[in-house]
Formats: sequence, C-alpha cells, structure tokens
Amino acid sequence: QVQLVESGGGLVQAGGSLRLSCTATGNILRVNSMGWYRQAPGKQRELAALLTRAGIVRYDDSVKGRFTISGDTAKNTVYLEMNSLKPEDTAVYYCNADIVSLITSVNLKYWGQGAQVTVSS
Repeated sequence: QVQLVESGGGLVQAGGSLRLSCTATGNILRVNSMGWYRQAPGKQRELAALLTRAGIVRYDDSVKGRFTISGDTAKNTVYLEMNSLKPEDTAVYYCNADIVSLITSVNLKYWGQGAQVTVSS
C-alpha cells in the first residue's frame, strides 16, 4: 500500500510565500513522477507543477516564475516553493504521484489528502 502525506499550506497575504511538501511511503519500487495539482472552488482540478524521475519539470503558465518544484529522490519527497502568491492561487493543493508498486510491479497514480492554500488580498 502507498500513501502520500502532505504538509504545509495555510493563510498568507498577497505577495507572500508558502512551502508544501509531500512524502510517499509504503511498498514503493520506483517513483516515476510527483507533482502538485490544485482545485479552486467551483473549478476543475488542474496541474500546477510536475517533476519526473528524469528531472523534467513542467509548470502551468499561471505559476511560471513564481513556483518552484523540487524533489528528494532518497526520501520520495517533493516540495513546492510558492512565492509572490496571488489571491487567484487560493485553492486546495493535492500531491500526485505515479508510483510502481514493490508488490505488483504495476504503476498507479496516487493522491494526497490535500492542503488548503489561502491568499488574502
């Protein structure tokens, strides 16, 4: 069984910074990618940032230059540093990981429990 445990988030004023972290635990053979999606009230969940095992990084245009995704392979952990936050960044941020199971050798996508990020104007 695999679990994603998120931490971070909270309330910050516009222009401020927050950091999210997500750690994958359990029967993990290999982590193919880890990333962060976000869902604002009344909107669909969308990709904010993605980091692959090969080191490829992808950002949504709305966060480029402000958010930085990084990872610690040894710890199966991914971080999202969010700077110059705007009220429109307010959302629940979900960690997502593509993981190959140690038990089945099958890769599946897993989700974290979500972390609320609220940016006040």
